[in-house]
Amino acid sequence: MATALIEPKPRIGDTEKLTINLGVVDLGQIDLLVQEGFYSNRSDLIRTAVRNLLATHAESVRQTVARRTLMIGLQHLSRADLERAVAAGEMLRIQVVGLARIDEDVPPELALAAIGSVSVLGAFHASLAVRQALASRMV
Repeated sequence: MATALIEPKPRIGDTEKLTINLGVVDLGQIDLLVQEGFYSNRSDLIRTAVRNLLATHAESVRQTVARRTLMIGLQHLSRADLERAVAAGEMLRIQVVGLARIDEDVPPELALAAIGSVSVLGAFHASLAVRQALASRMV
């Protein structure tokens, strides 16, 4: 199975909501830091804490991404991208840490003809029909 390189198209502001459960003592300490002005709100503190933790593990993430040939960030696939892959006889392997997005105008048949496997650590945005068509190829 060949892997075609598709140039990512960054889009500022793409976020996903994450729900976490915290103990009341941890939550109280977060609220205290917000109240004291260290952070603007709970989300600001949590985002900062997550980024700091990820920075601590940045080298491990870099090595794993390289070893597993993953793309970090946004991989956006248009109908034209998939049509080019089919015309070239390639089956794409989508391997993303972040966001993989397939345009809404992509029919399920084209997605099946162009995409051999999908592995997304983060979020996968595609039409319901495309997600259902690719369900057996999700790893």
